[in-house]
Amino acid sequence: MQQALQQLLFTAALATTSFSAFSQPFAYVPNEKDGTVSVIDTSTDEVVKRLPAKGQFGKKIQAAAVHPGNQNLYVVVRDKNAVAVVDTQQGKQVALIKVGDEPEGIDISPDGKLLAACLEEENAVALVDLQANKVKHTIHTQGRNPEHCVFSPDQQWLLASNEESNNVDVINLTSLKSEHVIAATKHPRGVGFSPDGKWAYVANEAANLLEIVSTSDWKVQANIKVGLRSNGVKVNADGSRIYVSNGGDHNISVIDTASRQVIATIAVGQRPWNMALTPDGKKLYVANGRSHSVSVIDTQTNQRLKDIPVGTLPWGVVIR
Repeated sequence: MQQALQQLLFTAALATTSFSAFSQPFAYVPNEKDGTVSVIDTSTDEVVKRLPAKGQFGKKIQAAAVHPGNQNLYVVVRDKNAVAVVDTQQGKQVALIKVGDEPEGIDISPDGKLLAACLEEENAVALVDLQANKVKHTIHTQGRNPEHCVFSPDQQWLLASNEESNNVDVINLTSLKSEHVIAATKHPRGVGFSPDGKWAYVANEAANLLEIVSTSDWKVQANIKVGLRSNGVKVNADGSRIYVSNGGDHNISVIDTASRQVIATIAVGQRPWNMALTPDGKKLYVANGRSHSVSVIDTQTNQRLKDIPVGTLPWGVVIR
């Protein structure tokens, strides 16, 4: 009884505490089943707030993205076919953007002007104007069931991984058309780019490998065997490391891009999924869906530092 009361008081305190009381950057964790976002202070690795303070954004939320230039957080609200715009300072939703049927993965362009949302049941990608908070274009994919959308560093291209058709659409953001299709091995999921944009990395969940794609011709040049049910991909700022989450093995593969070899395997929680790095690159945060936690990894030592309890079925982590 006493423990439950203490937890209730702690939750109430978080709901009324200003972000100014904590240090930046913050890690935002969308909890799919709860319809909420847990906020972690990355200096202490403690949950310091829940968004929204009361209620939920929806019955099923998934991807999240942070704006590079302001305090807005964008959260996929799948049961509403929408993306919620959340003011992280106010701690509440300030807009709801209807994007199309069954959105899942989202990404924000480096200049902060566009948001891309993969629409699984429409076989399309919605491009949202973030000044107007409205869909500007809907681009149909050649593949089926696009899940992850990722902008290239130069914003010329958008990749969409298609889990049902085993390929990746390459969308030209000038012509607003899918101009290429990358043949993946089996069930492509997470996608990442090298910082110079010369390489794209695609995790294939049903093949347990990471494919390396040359963006000069959009051909697979090599693949690296990783763990069981590889899904999430995160590339560090200088492009020297790729982190791949392996949902079936409950671990993270660390890949050295120079040698194209797995140099470390780090145990985390159950069903690790999407990840984020702190701006200084010193810590990696991994959402563990079935453990309802986030693992914190020291990227210098490749050691797990801590597991942080969050909400139910965390889908990923974004940091700003």
